[in-house]
Amino acid sequence: MKTCIIYHSYSGVTRRIAEKIRDACGGDLIEVTPKDQYSTLTAYSLGCIRARKEACDPITPDTIDVSSYDLIVIGTPVWAWKATPAINGAIAALKGCDGKSAVIFATCGSSAKDTLPIMKSALGKKGVRVMGEVVLNKSEISSNEKINDLITSVRGVT
Repeated sequence: MKTCIIYHSYSGVTRRIAEKIRDACGGDLIEVTPKDQYSTLTAYSLGCIRARKEACDPITPDTIDVSSYDLIVIGTPVWAWKATPAINGAIAALKGCDGKSAVIFATCGSSAKDTLPIMKSALGKKGVRVMGEVVLNKSEISSNEKINDLITSVRGVT
């Protein structure tokens, strides 16, 4: 089963989790970045405001064609209890995803609150069926147990 792992990582935490999934399960990493990069100040001000509004940032790559993949894994940091605007942009940029399966995950300081339900709904509108959802908070990010739960979720779909 061919897998792509799409992620946005502001601090590097989500990238490390995405790489662990790739190392354990295989697949292609696709990092999305906002075309207008956030500074430390704007990430926690403008970025969080845009996240709360569920806004989509223009991203690189502009489009993400997943038609050749069987499984889509999407990871995001949590900003103001929502997915980052870059991940919202990535979901909007998906092409060829109707009928695909997905596993989604979020990394956060304490609570992901609305993040995964909103992502699941947006993916559902694109014809993607979410088969697994995992939140890794600050203490769980360094815990192999929770990361293994995520990897098991990905393997369970493949």
